[in-house]
Amino acid sequence: MQPAIEQIRQGRMKRRRRYVGMTLLLTIIAVVLSGLMLMLGNTIYPIQDVIRVLLGEDVKGATFAVEVLRLPRMLAGVFAGAAFGAAGTIFQTMLRNPLANPNVIGITTGSSAAAVFCIVVLQSSEAVISIASIIGGLVTVLVIYFLSKGAAFSIGRLVLVGIGIQAMLTAVINYLLLISRQNDVAMAMRWLTGSLNGAKLEELPPLMITVLICLPIVLLLTRQLEMLELGEMAATGLGINTNQTRLLLIVAAVFMLALATATTGPIAFIAFLAGPIAKRLVGTSHAGILPAALVGIILVLAADLVGQFAFTARYPVGVITGIIGAPYLLYLLIRMNQKGDF
Repeated sequence: MQPAIEQIRQGRMKRRRRYVGMTLLLTIIAVVLSGLMLMLGNTIYPIQDVIRVLLGEDVKGATFAVEVLRLPRMLAGVFAGAAFGAAGTIFQTMLRNPLANPNVIGITTGSSAAAVFCIVVLQSSEAVISIASIIGGLVTVLVIYFLSKGAAFSIGRLVLVGIGIQAMLTAVINYLLLISRQNDVAMAMRWLTGSLNGAKLEELPPLMITVLICLPIVLLLTRQLEMLELGEMAATGLGINTNQTRLLLIVAAVFMLALATATTGPIAFIAFLAGPIAKRLVGTSHAGILPAALVGIILVLAADLVGQFAFTARYPVGVITGIIGAPYLLYLLIRMNQKGDF
């Protein structure tokens, strides 16, 4: 009996060390990419000049480029990446399905449709667009949930209903773009492609505050989320108030998604890819919310750097992440169909 207990304890310590080690490694990579975002551009500034600018010094040439152009872009990528990565993992873990993420089941599309409607029809301000984006995401979640409920809740049905809702909302967005004025098309397209271009420091506080509030709440609920992954009956048997926990997780995730979408547009596949990559790195014994948020940051920053400097033309970050994520989505659909998960 004693050797078995010791073996279990050692296995738990090994998994814990792997989780901590990979989380630290992901943090270092995210910090390095953040630094590169501030250093690289039409003019490359050394790291010491960047640090001096961040400390408040006036460095000729570097101050404007770093403070006005690169710092807002980097911060938008960091907080949007964390929001998409964490929120996607919440839905995938809670619903026990890798396809049950906000991009595939239409939640980000709902936020985008609301935002585009405000831009094209109402000519609203940035504040109203952000609020509409939040409401659009919450309403989409409720509609998908009630349509997929049926006699008994089915995750497969929820995914299929979500894909249908996404197709319908995409058609609505296309119609709004068709009737929009030419001046509104460029701004509206931001909600469809996902881009860090034109990020402004004064527009970032709502997203930053939302992530800094919601992400710690989600991290405090990590143990409950792990129990929800075991199934409704098992979680209830372990003393979890499943309805309350699920509500808190969904509200936190949707708020992060909506504000990230309102700031950068729905950057394709970050919410879809971050969770599975994090699970591969830290193991499946943890919900992996923090690693997924870090992976989301890394994917957004790396994709933006590739879009800016790897080609002769510059591409928005959403184009690069779409190229990465689309093949994985097709592979996952084929694999799940072969397993009979639908």
